[in-house]
Amino acid sequence: MNTANPNAETYNSSEVTQTDSANLTVLAVRGGVGGVLMGLANLVPGISGGTMLLAAGVYPRFIAAIGEVTTLKFRKASVVVLGSVVLAALAAIVLLAGPVKELVVNQRWVMYSLFIGLTLGGVPVVWRLITANGRKADASVWIAAVVGFIAMAALAVYQSAGGGSDVERTGFVFMLLAGVAGASAMILPGVSGGYLLLVLGVYVPILAGVDAFKDGLKTQDMEVLTSVGLAVVLPVGLGVLLGVVGVSNLLKWLLERFEKATLGVLLGLLLGAVVGLWPFQASVEPKEGDTIKAQVVTHAVPTVWEDDEPQPTEATWIFAESGEAVDAEDLPTAFFKPNATQIGGAAGLILLGLAVTLLVDRLGREKPEKPVGQSEG
Repeated sequence: MNTANPNAETYNSSEVTQTDSANLTVLAVRGGVGGVLMGLANLVPGISGGTMLLAAGVYPRFIAAIGEVTTLKFRKASVVVLGSVVLAALAAIVLLAGPVKELVVNQRWVMYSLFIGLTLGGVPVVWRLITANGRKADASVWIAAVVGFIAMAALAVYQSAGGGSDVERTGFVFMLLAGVAGASAMILPGVSGGYLLLVLGVYVPILAGVDAFKDGLKTQDMEVLTSVGLAVVLPVGLGVLLGVVGVSNLLKWLLERFEKATLGVLLGLLLGAVVGLWPFQASVEPKEGDTIKAQVVTHAVPTVWEDDEPQPTEATWIFAESGEAVDAEDLPTAFFKPNATQIGGAAGLILLGLAVTLLVDRLGREKPEKPVGQSEG
């Protein structure tokens, strides 16, 4: 039995507003705004790209456009929607990857507190979908929510406990899979692709890679462009493409046929995500012989070359095999006991993040999409 929700906020691909050529410019502008919000969302763990598109009023069009284009139905409206959203999202990611990475690494408890609020802001979005049209959450919703919560919480605890810290989270295949996972998560409102990348341990490396690639473009450094492009940009980009094209259609199918259970899992994932965002943690100095990124670290002077001459540097932690310095984002983290100021600040930031997400969602609902027909065959 098809349990698809007929409400305008659900994700039935046939519910697409008819658009003529005169409205393509307006559609492109709305898609651009949604794309910028989506790009920012995928830079910040906790914000859902799907939620931002929903708030911008282009989510039903976006999902329908994916379905049309992937089945070789190239309507002008579909091409405009996908083009404006994707290009705007890429621009936001490229321009802001560096600053966001620095904030996450150097102001961890501040950013994580904000992320918690942003994450919790997705809960009302999902709950409204579950209870749309007067429906009640039945056993399937709660069972699915528990499964989703346990899965995400277990993954978060495993990561925070250092699980897999001796595994090299790089390589073409791993980055490809990370791109697939991140793209899959960002399709559904309420699920943060950035958070999933954070839990997988590739969030900062991907941001650093994008930032380095951007710098390489500015300086026309082919060595940087080649190394970073092959290590990060190409595999992640392919993964994102595969995730958007493949997994988004699968998730759309699940929502149309098993909507309650799917939304229940989504609700559980959101709540479980908060477990891994405990804000009071900071980077800790490694010990001699510790393993980070599958490499042994030692305290020594890194070799830094400039104009083919070694330059004097201060002693720091380096990777014993390569001699490269250990970056701040590579250091392990540990929980610390916060003071009263930090507790108060964290509470305020959580409320701020919650308010921002709820406000964006509310603005989007004040001007909802009003389907007047079905997509062209």
